[in-house]
Amino acid sequence: MTQDTSHAFRFADAKLALDVCGVGDANLALIEDRLSLDIANRSDEIILHGEAGSVELGFAVLESLYDRARRGLQVEPADVEAAIRLGQSPLGMEGADGDLFTENGKSKGAADQPGAAIIAITTRKKSISPRSPGQARYLLAMRDHELTFGVGPAGTGKTYLAAAMAISHLLEGKVRRLILSRPAVEAGERLGFLPGDMKEKVDPYLRPLYDALYDMLPRDQVAKRLEAGSIEIAPLAFMRGRTLSEAFVILDEAQNTTAAQMKMFLTRLGEGSRMVVNGDLSQVDLPRGVKSGLRDALDTLRDVKGIAINRFDSEDVVRHPLVGRIVKAYDSRPAPEAEAYKTDADRS
Repeated sequence: MTQDTSHAFRFADAKLALDVCGVGDANLALIEDRLSLDIANRSDEIILHGEAGSVELGFAVLESLYDRARRGLQVEPADVEAAIRLGQSPLGMEGADGDLFTENGKSKGAADQPGAAIIAITTRKKSISPRSPGQARYLLAMRDHELTFGVGPAGTGKTYLAAAMAISHLLEGKVRRLILSRPAVEAGERLGFLPGDMKEKVDPYLRPLYDALYDMLPRDQVAKRLEAGSIEIAPLAFMRGRTLSEAFVILDEAQNTTAAQMKMFLTRLGEGSRMVVNGDLSQVDLPRGVKSGLRDALDTLRDVKGIAINRFDSEDVVRHPLVGRIVKAYDSRPAPEAEAYKTDADRS
């Protein structure tokens, strides 16, 4: 039988206590609920009471939140959830696919990655830190590899974190251009029948990329960089025939590429460039009988040196908590029932 224990967390700077505890101790209440603890706030210290493992994790969460407040960053409920997720599944543990990330077909653990415990990205508008073990692995993979694949369900931060890493590289002068692309599958990459000029035709398909940029850079800076060409947002069809040197290139919604399109895109990689390819293989919109270019690339390139493949699962969903539960419910369906929800491309 597990014995209960108590542990006191004392604030080195009492002024930061409110930031950590939240208004009306809302953050403490969230920790209590998630970790099944009894927590008492005594102004200069927090008393945690419960099972030893939960108390230890709660103390680590408070340390993480205090460090965040000490660095001048806000401590919101989402940050509390993130600290709990990271504490419950440390980087040293294997991910859902058995790999921290894959390089040359071999699994690499956190011990092989210097600085794996902390990685953050600073843009003009905010500081961005991983909110799940999968996100932490993803950031490390993008930092250390010229080509990274991010594969997993919606809400895991694939596009957002890739855009943050790209903007960081651009602001630090590591690359001269940021290029974001995605296939316009719904229009079959044949956009002529839509009203308006080319920008008006393709913008609806590229809106998630714009949203990520606006969250990290002031709008006027995004506009100036788009006009100057240091940031480019374009449909995948526009990448053909180009060599993308000294650029950070992101392909989003890559599950909706064909194998030929994916090969075309990957071979655009030029000197001094980095690529990130993101997609969700459960949401393929290609015609029946057409194999996803993302699935084909993962099968073809799994043993190629210098490529990182990071897989996310429902535990990495950082949108509304209900989204994670929805993804988990779909993933846990019995096989015959799951078949009914597959796309035509999934069945091919």
